[in-house]
Amino acid sequence: MSGLLYLIPIALFLGLVGLGAFMWAMRSGQFDDLDGAAERILHDEEDDEDHADEPPSKTP
Repeated sequence: MSGLLYLIPIALFLGLVGLGAFMWAMRSGQFDDLDGAAERILHDEEDDEDHADEPPSKTP
């Protein structure tokens, strides 16, 4: 029973830390463009056009 006196405040503190991290991520724009990265990984034609004049890189 005395363990709960330590565990409950620790759990509340960790919950507030998690909520604070989530609120910080929302304010800093971490969730603004959820589909952008998913779409960019599928469409690499723009990258190929930008580097068309460069010679292919040699891998060691």
